[in-house]
Amino acid sequence: MKFSKQTWDQLKNITADELIKSLEKDNWKKGVSSGAELIYRKSDGRRVSIHYHPQKTYGPKLLKSLLIDIGWSEKDMRKLKLIK
Repeated sequence: MKFSKQTWDQLKNITADELIKSLEKDNWKKGVSSGAELIYRKSDGRRVSIHYHPQKTYGPKLLKSLLIDIGWSEKDMRKLKLIK
């Protein structure tokens, strides 16, 4: 998955709270979690593990990996107001 530089510039400051809020807005359901690891599932079988640290941002490699697991396109992220 490849995103434009403009998209990455907007995503690099996304916090765990913002990502979780967007997952829930996109109908992901919280599953069994342990400690700082939150598991979210989608009805189509997709699963993503979010490492939750309040108000912390993710490094580029982890963020890219999360976005690949989630499967959002730039259009989806605009709809969820993660990017403009």
